[in-house]
Amino acid sequence: MSVATVRKSSLLSRLPVVSHLRQSVGVQRGMLIAGIVISLVFIIAALFAPLIAPYGFAQTRDENGIFGKQLPPSPEHLWGTTVGGFDVLSRVIWGTQTALSVVIVAVVLSIFAGVALGLISGYLGGWLDRVLVVIADAIYPFPTLLLAIVMSIVISGGRSSLWSGILSAAISITVVFIPQYFRVVRAEAVRLKAEAFVESARVVGSSTARIMFKHVLRNSTRTLPLILTLNASEAILTLAGLGFLGFGIAPTSAAEWGYDLNRALSDTASGIWWTGVYPGAAIVLLVLGLTLVGESINDISDPKLRTRKRLRKAA
Repeated sequence: MSVATVRKSSLLSRLPVVSHLRQSVGVQRGMLIAGIVISLVFIIAALFAPLIAPYGFAQTRDENGIFGKQLPPSPEHLWGTTVGGFDVLSRVIWGTQTALSVVIVAVVLSIFAGVALGLISGYLGGWLDRVLVVIADAIYPFPTLLLAIVMSIVISGGRSSLWSGILSAAISITVVFIPQYFRVVRAEAVRLKAEAFVESARVVGSSTARIMFKHVLRNSTRTLPLILTLNASEAILTLAGLGFLGFGIAPTSAAEWGYDLNRALSDTASGIWWTGVYPGAAIVLLVLGLTLVGESINDISDPKLRTRKRLRKAA
């Protein structure tokens, strides 16, 4: 085996989810695999939505004419149609694209902003640290959905087009998540800046920026994969809540599960179950998959679990 192959396999084995899968045993491995499978199903549906979905998310007619409203499941519409005449299966599939787009943008923005602010605050300290800590502590206690609603109204007036809606919803969620990343990275930066390797880097003349981003940052982001997966599931629920309350993306701009659930409320009393069951099941399953991955990573990161695994191997 060549050196390049060994390095590639070593790098692959150190990736967050892959490394945790290698360390997992028993129930934790089953939870992690189940979460990965469920999440991959939704990711594949989002990537190939134009090929998988039988109709467009806002399509109400085809070559045979206008779709009926609130039609039960049939060969033409496997999951029925909504009160607006949309195909439920198509709306659910296209909704995965909207949900994952918002989650990706929100998590990426949160990580960049939260990690950068936490690193600067924890390492430099002083008055800047005190100001940032006060701001983060002021934002953190606010209810997630309430703060997201306020930010959605401020950014987009509560309703907008596809990309501006995705961006405004993502920014709304980002504001809620930044304090979490900020707290974790700041605490690690405060601890690491007193370590011997940081002092050694100062002695040899390394610049502040080099120490912060090469030495401190590298060692202060180990818990971020766990926070990322848990925040992704929370972002799905926040987006669904915004759509359910009417502050999300405009229905003609993109399919959104929360909005579809809101429109299905009046159908429930009439025994029309299919308009609400499938979007609701999509939210539950995606959140379940992401939560299983996050909780499994949390369990596997516990040193006691690694000790138990080594004892089993020895036995």
